[in-house]
Amino acid sequence: MHRDKGKLLMIFFIFSETFFFIALIIAYVYYRNFSDATDTVAKHLDAFRAGIFTLFLIASSFTLLFSKKALLKKKYTNFKLWMALTILFGVIFMLGQVTEYIGLYQKQITLEKDIFGSSFFTLTGFHGLHVILGIIALGILFAMSFGKLKKVAFSGINGVDIYWHFVDIVWLFVFYFVYITPLL
Repeated sequence: MHRDKGKLLMIFFIFSETFFFIALIIAYVYYRNFSDATDTVAKHLDAFRAGIFTLFLIASSFTLLFSKKALLKKKYTNFKLWMALTILFGVIFMLGQVTEYIGLYQKQITLEKDIFGSSFFTLTGFHGLHVILGIIALGILFAMSFGKLKKVAFSGINGVDIYWHFVDIVWLFVFYFVYITPLL
């Protein structure tokens, strides 16, 4: 019953976070239609590059799935390998976001500059924060799987699994509205 409560709490948390992301995406799409923001999107966002990092995030969902399957089969070494790969892919995604932010700041596109900067950095930063929290949770499970707390680590995978897939799915919507729709 304890695991069911944890899973239910995670579902409620994700449900509430979904509304934050919906509001941020709507605000971004609304403000993107201002002329200065439209020009900024077209000139400075690299959809291809962001797409490459998106593939790493999508791949991390699969590696987490493989990790969980290995755990269910009691193949603990495989669990750890797949989990390490999941964390690595999450870190690569975040490095992509950080390098994008640095590039935009070098082009004087900042949070304070205009409505595009405000809405872009708020939306992608909020998502990035969720990715970082997910990486931390995955890292804790990974670290715990080596010690005496194996049972605790393994029981926590369901909540982290749900959270990580949520973060990945949200990114697909963010990627579509931020990087793809301006190209259509």
